[in-house]
Amino acid sequence: MQSTAETVSEYIGNLPVDQAAVVSGLRSIVLASLPQGYVETMAWGMICYEVPLSILPDTYNKQPLVYIGLAAQKRYFSLYLMNIYQDANALELLKAAYAASGKRLDMGKSCIRFKKLEDLDLEVIKRIIGMTPMESFVQAYLKVKQG
Repeated sequence: MQSTAETVSEYIGNLPVDQAAVVSGLRSIVLASLPQGYVETMAWGMICYEVPLSILPDTYNKQPLVYIGLAAQKRYFSLYLMNIYQDANALELLKAAYAASGKRLDMGKSCIRFKKLEDLDLEVIKRIIGMTPMESFVQAYLKVKQG
């Protein structure tokens, strides 16, 4: 369910109490793990952590490049980790950590779906969030864009 909230506070405030607690908890983890330079915004109907257009103005859609997205859906939550989409080592780290933890990894290309914080392997999530400095993320994007 895509939100029309204009601020993160408004987004969280519009959620039911139980969903707000999960989103707030994961948001705190993201903010504590996030490398310097990424900016927290509301975009695409969810909380996003982006590369500002002042750093990378020439994106494929003329929008800031999203590093992480966090959304409450009707029956689950979504955590988008865009660096696992562009970094095979990060993806393998994620898969191996989940296999070792015994937790179920429900994901698409970059989206991890979960129903409660306990479903996540928070230590590996923190590590993956913190592993890609903004400059490296931008350079990987530009390399793909240039072909």
